[in-house]
Amino acid sequence: MAEIKKPILVVLAAGMGSRFGGLKQMESFGKNGEVLLDYSVYDALQSGFGKVVFIIRQGILQDFKETVLSRIEGKVQYELAFQEMDSLIPNDIIAHIKNTGRTKPWGTLHALLCAREKIDAPFAVINADDFYGREAYAVLGAFLSQPDLTEGAIVPYRLEPTLSAMGTVARGVCELEAGAHNAENYLASIDELVSIEKKDGVIFNTNPDGSRRELKADTPVSMNFFGFPPSVFTNFKEYFDDFIKTQGREEKSECYLPKASDWLIKNKYLKLRALHAESRWFGVTYKEDKEEAIKLLESLTLKGDYPAQLWK
Repeated sequence: MAEIKKPILVVLAAGMGSRFGGLKQMESFGKNGEVLLDYSVYDALQSGFGKVVFIIRQGILQDFKETVLSRIEGKVQYELAFQEMDSLIPNDIIAHIKNTGRTKPWGTLHALLCAREKIDAPFAVINADDFYGREAYAVLGAFLSQPDLTEGAIVPYRLEPTLSAMGTVARGVCELEAGAHNAENYLASIDELVSIEKKDGVIFNTNPDGSRRELKADTPVSMNFFGFPPSVFTNFKEYFDDFIKTQGREEKSECYLPKASDWLIKNKYLKLRALHAESRWFGVTYKEDKEEAIKLLESLTLKGDYPAQLWK
């Protein structure tokens, strides 16, 4: 019997965080300069993951080395993958897009495909600037460690605690298949909504046509915490190639991982389980969110969930 490889943690860290006002994945949150990413990697290693693949841009390589890699060097097995605007994009699309003024790559699925050659085992995907909680890594790590894995998974979170008082947020709204809400539930769909906020006690998304869609506080949403078998890349590449053909010439088009995952479900290419975890998500969509995140990490450290210095 072939040896089962430990799952891989894939970190989406190439984005510029325009609303935050800078490279939020490099903002310090811990007393020893730790960024949110440090806590994610620490939690993943405690939960059975064996390697980390960081997806970044060449333009932030030196800063990333100084801010993140310098602390984990020799303590964490990692590889780097690079997402650039012209990565995996046909020459005719690149020639056209340079005339539009576009400088950004094509979103989260594009980023994941840029790391494809470094992923040879079941893997989880996370955002570099989100905190998902140890319990979430534990349930996803256990799922990805199963032999002969043929399904994917997501750890969804309740919508309301993922909102920001400072402005709108984008979330993948998950619809679960009919049945009890437990670890055996499967996703029926993921709908990417990009302008969700809470006003006067009501949570709603403002649709592109200006209409509102109200949402319940306990609506399960994707925070880009997915798990996949490596076989998924064949279908993801098909989806992305079609996206680039149809929308690649647009100045601001983005290929979202939740939308691609919804496509997998709808076409019955892959079933996605919704795994339950008693984890609190938090992140920093805006600069004003940072102070609360620091306090939460301090409380978890005092509680003993993390050592005072993560990487001794």
